[in-house]
Amino acid sequence: MSTNAQGTDTPVVESGVSRFLKSSIQQVFVFAALILIYVFFMFAAPNFAQPSIFLDIVQQSAYVGVMALGATFIIATGGIDLSVGTGMTLVAVMAGVFLSGDWLNLPLGGGLILILLVGALMGLLNGLNISVLGLPPFIATLAMMMVARGLALVISGKSTISIKNPGYVWLANGELIPGVKNAVLIFVVMAIIAGVMLNKTLLGRYAIAIGSNEEATRLSGVNVRFWKTMVYVTAGVFMALGAILYSARFGFVQPAEGVGFELNVIAAVVIGGTSLAGGRANIIGTVVGALIMETLKKGLQMMSIAQEWQLVVTGVVVLIAVFVDIVRRKRATAV
Repeated sequence: MSTNAQGTDTPVVESGVSRFLKSSIQQVFVFAALILIYVFFMFAAPNFAQPSIFLDIVQQSAYVGVMALGATFIIATGGIDLSVGTGMTLVAVMAGVFLSGDWLNLPLGGGLILILLVGALMGLLNGLNISVLGLPPFIATLAMMMVARGLALVISGKSTISIKNPGYVWLANGELIPGVKNAVLIFVVMAIIAGVMLNKTLLGRYAIAIGSNEEATRLSGVNVRFWKTMVYVTAGVFMALGAILYSARFGFVQPAEGVGFELNVIAAVVIGGTSLAGGRANIIGTVVGALIMETLKKGLQMMSIAQEWQLVVTGVVVLIAVFVDIVRRKRATAV
């Protein structure tokens, strides 16, 4: 913090070179962790070294990764979104309602627009509850998590919904590039878009500023309520894209799923170097974090590790990532 001529506090802007160096070092460490984990499973898990396994990991991580890209903006503000898992399920159920022959059976283009709007609406409600009503992000999104889960069960009648629209299924399983699923391409494209948004637009810059010091950002003339709401709307759109990739890959939706997905999303963001305290975000790190989470999951499965122990390992990894973030912030404060 520094004081300007008028006596108001303004955030200290870190130099571009310093930001670049810190970001680059963080990315190197995260990428090195991914390589070490992958090499470990190449020796520990039978057949893990096959190229098809790597492609499967990337495809499997696409829907979580896309949602994690949106969650990166939220966590950069110092917020959290616990509704992203069940929210994804609700959006996927609505995709079945819009595109299934047993329901509305809308054209693909119109259905996709409505799906994205549902995600944006959920983000808008979260944003308004937090920025206007002043609810803590944890409580607001926890409530939305329960509402989304309940609505998904009510709308679907607790039954699996099939989505047999060929164009919809092609979005995830088709191959514009031979040998590479469209879900992977969408993940890469959305990562590029998220990176541009974070570093080159007001939305990303204000998200970082709000996370660094919300009061100072408000005093500098920024409409914090509006931009914080827009961050949640943006995350809602990314969540809807993740729901599309998830439901399109399997061609059906199970309304009871989604619980616990938010932990994978948050873990991917934190492992990637975005600070839970806000003020720091890393899109490339989030992508690598999503790959780390899926690599752990796939490797442990191929080692025939029981699911309960897989959860233990995942929890330990998240604890380590949070601890590293705390140490890094303490060192930055000391400097």
